Amino acid sequence: MLTDLRPDAPGTYVDRLAEETTINGRGMTDYDLPAAPDERTPLLVRRCLAYVCACLRKAQVEFGDTEVKAYVSLSFADTEEALLTSNVTFCTPLPDVRPCIPDLGGVTDAAVAEISLEDCSAWS
Repeated sequence: MLTDLRPDAPGTYVDRLAEETTINGRGMTDYDLPAAPDERTPLLVRRCLAYVCACLRKAQVEFGDTEVKAYVSLSFADTEEALLTSNVTFCTPLPDVRPCIPDLGGVTDAAVAEISLEDCSAWS
């Protein structure tokens, strides 16, 4: 999935999770969104969810993978404007690899959601 976004020269990775997040973790495009938080937030969240669900559905259709999870994070940029930004990462839970975010409930510097294909059916 998302093979066009892979770096040209792969690096050395500690494990498969590190490789997955390096290759596919991406900031969601937001340069065209308004700066005002009350306008920006719902548009950015909607864009993230549409992208995530499209990718998760494609993973099921193309690869038969229903286990892949999407991780969407929302946080404020470390800039003067402090605009809300988002990042999306995909990975499949594997028994021999630590989770993408080991303590999801303990994250305090961003809002993070773990989204599955099943979650997307609620928004269709």
